[in-house]
Amino acid sequence: MAQSQAVFLKGSPFRHITVMSLTSSLGLMAVFLVDFVDMIFISMLGKAELAAAVGYAGAILFFTSSFGIGMAIAGGALVARALGEGDVALARRRSSTTLAFGVVFGVLFAALVWVNLPALVGLLGAGDTTRDLAVGYLQIIVPSLPLLLVGMVGGAILRAYGDARRSMMVTIVGGVVNAILDPILIFGFDLELTGAALASVAARIAIGVMAILPILRHHGGLARPTLQDLRLDLSPILALAGPAILTQLATPVGQAYVTRSMASHGEEAVAGMAIVARLTPVAFGVLFALSGAVGPIVGQNFGAGQLNRVRRTYWDALIFTGIVVLSVSAILFVLRGPIADLFGATGSARELVFLFCGPLALLFFFNGMIFVSNASFNNLGHPFTSTWVNWGRHTLGTIPFVIIFSAWLGAEGVLIGQAVGGVAFGILSYVLVQRVMDAPKRSEAEPFAPHIRLMQLFHARR
Repeated sequence: MAQSQAVFLKGSPFRHITVMSLTSSLGLMAVFLVDFVDMIFISMLGKAELAAAVGYAGAILFFTSSFGIGMAIAGGALVARALGEGDVALARRRSSTTLAFGVVFGVLFAALVWVNLPALVGLLGAGDTTRDLAVGYLQIIVPSLPLLLVGMVGGAILRAYGDARRSMMVTIVGGVVNAILDPILIFGFDLELTGAALASVAARIAIGVMAILPILRHHGGLARPTLQDLRLDLSPILALAGPAILTQLATPVGQAYVTRSMASHGEEAVAGMAIVARLTPVAFGVLFALSGAVGPIVGQNFGAGQLNRVRRTYWDALIFTGIVVLSVSAILFVLRGPIADLFGATGSARELVFLFCGPLALLFFFNGMIFVSNASFNNLGHPFTSTWVNWGRHTLGTIPFVIIFSAWLGAEGVLIGQAVGGVAFGILSYVLVQRVMDAPKRSEAEPFAPHIRLMQLFHARR
């Protein structure tokens, strides 16, 4: 019964990757598509400052969501490894404790961000009017972060069980709720940005509920965590969640710098960047889902000691990435005109959309390489390696390139510099993951040994 739940130990890794990525991406793209439609609706209002406010707010929301992604990575990796070892009871316990810690940490993090919203938006370079609009929008959405975090962690747990379909439905339902409420609140009640924010909160409630129900009904439910359970699992959760959160926070920090750099080129350029930011996850939603799909496959096989399948999974994921990037880039290039027209993009905003739908889309392969490598690091017990790679990519691989290319090419140079910097770190991530896979397999506790030993010493002295 226990081993039957470790569904990734047999069969073609490429098939598992394809099924998990495509199903997960449908759910992700339901949310991304709603954000995409949000931008269309806001653009239809004909107010450039509203579109720019959404762009600034998006950078902050990316920052808060990254916290949830880090907790989801920890929950998914720990549950998948327990299932690979055949310990269903441990998988249930870690599902519960990760969700419990996630909600507590999410509340504290959301409160910290909410209090500092004006300062955070101001750091992005927003003008007074745009800043006030962005802050008002964020003040409604940020308190719902714990609900989103439940949905993210719950979805990762479902993927760890190999339940791609129900994990997909979590975000599809949230996307449907948002899509229905958006036009009603934005136009019907004439609430503009406030309406979009309220619709997003309702969607997060739906996502949280839809993530928990399948775990309770189809995967043995959740163990009621005791204080002893929480104490035992705190160390492995922090050992993965800590570096995973740090890893994920690198992306919004890098994006915040890009946003601030773009702000120097005017609100039209910021609006163009906001369109690209909404278009990217819709176009490459499969690759954003890929990291979540590869993680459980690597985790289960690593837990079962099948290192050859771990290596094959990594290679198959890179092949899958290349196929997706080539296909999507061709579609974007053909549709670049209609896409720009859809948003009524003119001037520099239109130029940025055309740039992204041209050569820059091809360079997204290296971002996909980083996604796959980081998922492998996290599930092979090297979470801090993914932290260093991601921070390097979004600092050394972003800031110098943006400065150089923007000085040379203006607003377009900001996007070009951001993309080019990813090439070097994509290649670096590949080199590092090969070194990790060539190392002898260690026990599950060993990757977390420094953290566990510190906790044991602490409790022993008490």
